[in-house]
Amino acid sequence: MKNSVISAITALGLVLASDPVFAEEPATLRDAYADCFLVGTALNRWYIADEVPGMLDFAAGQFSAVTAENAMKWGRVHPEPDSYAFDIPDQMVAWGEANDVAVIGHTLVWHSQTPRWVFQGEDGEPASREELLARLKQHMTAVMWRYKGRVHGWDVLNEAILDDGEWRDSPWRRILGPDYVAEIFTLAHEIDPEAELYYNDYNMYMPGKRDAVVAMVKDLQARGVPIHGIGMQGHFGLGRPGMDEFTTALDAYGALGLKVMVTELDLSVLPSPEGLGWGADISQMAERKDELDPYTDGLPADVAAEQATQYAALFRELVARQDFVTRVTFWGVTDGDNWKNNFPVRGRTDYTLLFDRDRQPKPAFDAVIAEAAQCRAG
Repeated sequence: MKNSVISAITALGLVLASDPVFAEEPATLRDAYADCFLVGTALNRWYIADEVPGMLDFAAGQFSAVTAENAMKWGRVHPEPDSYAFDIPDQMVAWGEANDVAVIGHTLVWHSQTPRWVFQGEDGEPASREELLARLKQHMTAVMWRYKGRVHGWDVLNEAILDDGEWRDSPWRRILGPDYVAEIFTLAHEIDPEAELYYNDYNMYMPGKRDAVVAMVKDLQARGVPIHGIGMQGHFGLGRPGMDEFTTALDAYGALGLKVMVTELDLSVLPSPEGLGWGADISQMAERKDELDPYTDGLPADVAAEQATQYAALFRELVARQDFVTRVTFWGVTDGDNWKNNFPVRGRTDYTLLFDRDRQPKPAFDAVIAEAAQCRAG
């Protein structure tokens, strides 16, 4: 299997870091990209709690940044009005500090995975604007103050704009009003003036969303509202997005003078169910069918090679923009723990990342390592 994969990649013109000619290439992502940008991963709670032997050591060796996949989201860290669950985030932050891994906070405000009580007033009616602002301030203060000076940056607001550029009709916007974005970022800056503050969203390469995000950021900047970075969630698939779309969006965000990050990178090799498109709206699920799960017995060599080629193209463009691209975070450590195995169809076998289910590097890993040769020191 391995030889057939290597042959397929060689035929496509990719260079393998494992080739003897390139034996001096760094063996880890964090070393290879040390002069370029942070390379991060997302850790689930089992990994953070060190319940999977060797996984934390492996992650510390490969990655220079970490994001909690779910443990810092409101529903996990603040499930009840007077109850906080800091154990798992505490462990992750301590692990990051011990291993020189930058910690990213994800996420303070999101329409999903937020408990219903947050938006409810008395008798089940919607909370008032004053009630919701008070809860938001309490939550953000408790979480941000606990990790002040220890968390590198925060995804302050997640997924507030639809793919066509319209505002999402979220409870946040309905209750707080159209100026809620400025209020949230201002509040975050007041709580921790030293923290970097990011807007994070999926399908950020789509023209409608891209233009709306640019307009939102320019409005915040004109009003002196602090925002430091744009997180482009990278939930991609084979052949998607087109490189022109991707680079046009990168340059549009970079032109704002902000840091630009790819925050949740994975590259699915599976077909998308008809009618669902390619978003990351977790409310959209589809029924499992055999034709939607074609690689249960392993990833074919030609598909692995195609994935490697696309990963190489993505990183080539990111490296070329290292002046403003500051981080690339994979949404998981291995193929086995990535969420795409269960979204938008539960129980599929996907192969989205650079390491297989046994933590072995895939052709995509070699392709990404090779692109680091263009990183500039200093």
